[in-house]
Amino acid sequence: MVMSGEKAGGGNGSGSVAGAAGEGARGQGEPADPSGVGARGKEGPAAPSGVGARGQGEPAAPPRVSLRERKKQLTYRAISDAAIAMFLERGFDRVSVAEVAAAADISKPTLFRYFPAKEDLALHRFADHEDEAARVVGGRGPGESPLDALRRHFLAGLDRRDPVTGLSDAPQVLAFHRLLYGTPSLVARLYAYQGRSEAALARALGGGVAARLAAGQVIAVLRILAEENWRRIDAGESADAVYAGAVQAAEEAFVQLRRGLEPEGRG
Repeated sequence: MVMSGEKAGGGNGSGSVAGAAGEGARGQGEPADPSGVGARGKEGPAAPSGVGARGQGEPAAPPRVSLRERKKQLTYRAISDAAIAMFLERGFDRVSVAEVAAAADISKPTLFRYFPAKEDLALHRFADHEDEAARVVGGRGPGESPLDALRRHFLAGLDRRDPVTGLSDAPQVLAFHRLLYGTPSLVARLYAYQGRSEAALARALGGGVAARLAAGQVIAVLRILAEENWRRIDAGESADAVYAGAVQAAEEAFVQLRRGLEPEGRG
């Protein structure tokens, strides 16, 4: 079964997770992130080439990033940051693409070469993290099941108040989430990102119908957990107050997943 402790062969974890992680570190000279939702960036560690292909020893070092690619990613981030700042100040629907282009000192055609749709300007950081669940599964330790790796990763995110878990009450994160969930077109676009996360996880689990079914359940659980945490914080609770309940809910959710996805006899 794809969710057991054995590695699934033939899968590819490099494809397109539910939301954006808040742990990405900004390098020197990079623009601040007005959303508070940090980007991993394309220059981050590469996804594993295959869930079953990892041998013994240390993981391969991430490939070197060319200066051209580095500049391209900084441009992506600068445009997105300028757009998000304007969306937060005035509202998504009240800011035009032309205004974003002018603020970023580029033409509209140039902007659309980077971002095919206006919604992508706000959700760029989610795109940077689409393969997060797949990377967690592909990078798990020997003998660790995919579910164990995903559970460990999510609980660690709760502990550090990672925005991807919904458990962050930082003002800029709250403002960004209110913008996101208060804008129907952004919510609709987010579901497309989550669909790509699901596809990437399915590939990391080995592909096929069983892997797709498992990935769909996992991504749905991660989304629901994060939304529930966000709902409580948006209602006025602090992240610290929500933490214990968030951990309990996550533990219960992974128990349910394990019962449905792993072979009988596994605890």
